[in-house]
Amino acid sequence: VQLQASGGGLVQAGGSLELSCAASGSIFSIDAIGWFRQAPGKEREFVAAISWSSRSPYYGDPAKGRFTISVDNAKDTVYLQMNSLKPEDTAVYYCAAAFNGEDISLVTSYDYWGQGTQVTVSS
Repeated sequence: VQLQASGGGLVQAGGSLELSCAASGSIFSIDAIGWFRQAPGKEREFVAAISWSSRSPYYGDPAKGRFTISVDNAKDTVYLQMNSLKPEDTAVYYCAAAFNGEDISLVTSYDYWGQGTQVTVSS
């Protein structure tokens, strides 16, 4: 499985960005796609995930009430719509694919990772 994350950039506080994660390869093996983020000097943090088949979303604390995850199975792409962005959302955002998503909030549940896309929120 190959994952291509895109859509990051520089935005002012209160603004919005939409990240995309395009999957290719053995996508039939995917159970869930997740988004994580990592700020300098911090551990990688769970943001959101979505079931590839049922499209059920799951949100981590950073995302609740502000971010929306969705999947377009026709395009094999997962989106993360981020609204009301804050400076503390600044991080590299990674998408990842899990083949057996028992606990999709854990980094260790994921089998393949994309390259990351930088999100910078200015105050």
